[in-house]
Amino acid sequence: MGTTDSSIVDAARARPGLLFVVLLAGLLLVDLAAKLAGVGLGPIGGSLSVDRLGSNLWNGVVIGLVIGLAGIGLSMTYSILSFANFSHGDLVSVGAFSGWGVAFLIAGLGDIPVRALLTVRDAGNASPGDIGAHILTTPGAILVGLVAAFVVTALLAVALDRAFYKPMRDRDGISLLIASIGAALIVRYLLQFGYGSDRRGVTASVDASNLAFDPLGLSVNAHELTILVAAVGLMLAMHGMLQHTKLGTAMRAMADNKDLALITGIPAERVVTATWIIGGGLAGASGYLYVLLRGTIQFDFGWLLLLLIFAAVILGGIGSVYGAIVGGLVIGVVFTTSTIWIPSDFNQAAAFAVMILMLLLRPEGLFGGVTTA
Repeated sequence: MGTTDSSIVDAARARPGLLFVVLLAGLLLVDLAAKLAGVGLGPIGGSLSVDRLGSNLWNGVVIGLVIGLAGIGLSMTYSILSFANFSHGDLVSVGAFSGWGVAFLIAGLGDIPVRALLTVRDAGNASPGDIGAHILTTPGAILVGLVAAFVVTALLAVALDRAFYKPMRDRDGISLLIASIGAALIVRYLLQFGYGSDRRGVTASVDASNLAFDPLGLSVNAHELTILVAAVGLMLAMHGMLQHTKLGTAMRAMADNKDLALITGIPAERVVTATWIIGGGLAGASGYLYVLLRGTIQFDFGWLLLLLIFAAVILGGIGSVYGAIVGGLVIGVVFTTSTIWIPSDFNQAAAFAVMILMLLLRPEGLFGGVTTA
């Protein structure tokens, strides 16, 4: 017994940060239980309904799926090309604008919605439903828009690679990082020039399509279910590609040891091009789905979302596709449930605090030691 107690004490002394995290997590769980029970013990406890907790958790999962989907491409770029791509957030924005433009045209709304996306300037008057797309009334158009978002963004990612990154392929990661910042600025302000800087509504109200799950306190709408199905489907397709195709094997080999992969005859440029196509396409799809969730669109929302995407990738382990997915889910849940204890203005800070704690306790991330797969 004494030996066990001594080992626990030694572990706590060796990693005081871990002890702090365990104590903090325990305190939050006690406080959460007291809130759900409606018990107030000084600063601990209070009032919290099961409905609110369930809603926060569900919203966190949905947001986390979108963030994780975007994080896959960012993680692939880092593992195979060895640089942090700061233009990734603007690829998210491009996917949203291109996908929704196509969706409106396919829906039979003519050029009116596209013109609205191009020229609306009343940011203060914009609200969800300004244009009025809905998954239940225009399902085919929204599906085609998702495909268009993937394709257009994949093509743009390849074009950026050919214009900026390929000529610098042999330089260090810092040079490529700086180049990606320049590419991000070019794409972002081209979007602003073409579409304006105002925020405007895109989707119709989905309250009437809510599905209630009373035991869990959940109210799920059709757009959230669409995001769940689309994101999980794309993630499963990504898993199948990585594990059961020659391209996936080549990608994993490039991520593990690029020099050895080249010696064995793996076509490096083809793998790099495939990386940009898949990573860029998933970024565009995530941006499209994010607008479906939020109902509004703005030229720089992808850039603002990029920090959360980076947080998810770092939390899961840079270079790990599955780590990006899990990291996205963790960041999403923390982002929404932290409002139980802190004002919503600080929920991003809570997400980054979790990332920093992970860096302190496990710098390699949750899936550290794993590369592309």
